[in-house]
Amino acid sequence: MSFLKIFIVEDDPFMAELVKFHLELNPDNEVTVFNNGKVLINALPKKPDLVLLDYNLNGENGGVVMKKVHEKIPDLPVIMVSGQEDINTAVTLLKDGAFDYIVKDDNLKDRLWAIVNRVRSQGSLKQQVGRLQSEVEQKYDFESSIIGQSKALKSIYPLVEKACKSTIVVSISGETGTGKEVLAKTIHFNSTRKSKPFVAVNMAAIPKELIESELFGHEKGSFTGANERRAGKFEEANGGTIFLDEMGEMDLALQAKLLRVLQEQQVVRVGGNQVIDLDVRVIIATHKNLYEEVSKGNFREDLYYRLLGISIELPPLRERGNDIAILAQHFVAAYCKKNGIPAKKFDPEAMSKLMAHTFPGNIRELKSVVELAVVLSDTQTIQADNLQIKYGKYFEEMLSQDLTLKDYNQEIVKHYLKRYNNRVRLVADKLGIGKSTIYRMLGETEPTGEDENEMFQKSTKIYN
Repeated sequence: MSFLKIFIVEDDPFMAELVKFHLELNPDNEVTVFNNGKVLINALPKKPDLVLLDYNLNGENGGVVMKKVHEKIPDLPVIMVSGQEDINTAVTLLKDGAFDYIVKDDNLKDRLWAIVNRVRSQGSLKQQVGRLQSEVEQKYDFESSIIGQSKALKSIYPLVEKACKSTIVVSISGETGTGKEVLAKTIHFNSTRKSKPFVAVNMAAIPKELIESELFGHEKGSFTGANERRAGKFEEANGGTIFLDEMGEMDLALQAKLLRVLQEQQVVRVGGNQVIDLDVRVIIATHKNLYEEVSKGNFREDLYYRLLGISIELPPLRERGNDIAILAQHFVAAYCKKNGIPAKKFDPEAMSKLMAHTFPGNIRELKSVVELAVVLSDTQTIQADNLQIKYGKYFEEMLSQDLTLKDYNQEIVKHYLKRYNNRVRLVADKLGIGKSTIYRMLGETEPTGEDENEMFQKSTKIYN
């Protein structure tokens, strides 16, 4: 943890101010003073990181107050402070759950600093272990996180492996729902930083006026609503990886500040002047073409080149062929296991329906469709009518027109040719028709030979 929120409970005003003074010598300590146990208990929802509790409060026993604190927050470190050195009392308090016991003497300052530093280091370790336990369970390795056997998917493997073995910036592009954050986590958890934090930030989800504070942190009172010091996402990710999703949505003014942070590997919280050194690996993702955004004046050219690094483009699901079937069965198995449901499988008609869909929402859409199908299915076999697939506005608008069947067929073929980059062979397989049928429907002569490039060039000519 980068800073501590510390509550002091002391009914002697002079002693309270003295302890507060010693602790605030470290600007990363945020200290609040209370003069009785009842006020402390009422303030616990503010979630302090540490409590310093006077053992001899007026009309209250510090040991009793400590037990009430632990009833609310069992793991909260409580340091008991006493004016007298009583070994028996100290032993009893430690057995009852006190983090430590210190005496109000000439060594108070040194003891406070030593104990607070111990709380800080143990808190960081505890947070790290909890985070790792949660993330490791998901096993972000190639086999369990990058699922599929298609040529389009396997083409990115060499770049992913290079990214895992280095600390270079990684730029991930791809349509919405293709799994950019999953890939970012895969890179992090297969890198030398896997034991350090992975912090994800969706740039499009944070209001413009709050993004600077979210990324770089702020000091108490630095703006309206800043009621306490807060570490930014870069501080949270220190030593590990920060994942900046939807990078193309960042405001131009903030881009300049981000560039400075990346170049100097230092950050200063909003409203502060303390320079914080960083060691953060950066992975970005975007569904926009950042180079085009540069030419439009929406993205800084210097930041673009600073973020370029290794570029990995995730293929859309519609170009991954049988990966649709592999992913669908994977999602079924995972959902059934998570919810204690007997294993289910797709019947042939249901699988054909999945394979025929173009999934504009990519993997995210497939996952939602499959999980809903598991819920709707009353047997161990998922039927075609269990698949609630939305075909979007294109076909709704097309079907609203007064066209002949031939015209409708031509529109469908053109739509698929556009979606699959004019690859006639692939479109024919998707529609379950021959290549000759496609050329005939569009009034074109099929090219001779089996050269795929020749067919591709011809199909481009057909569609355009």
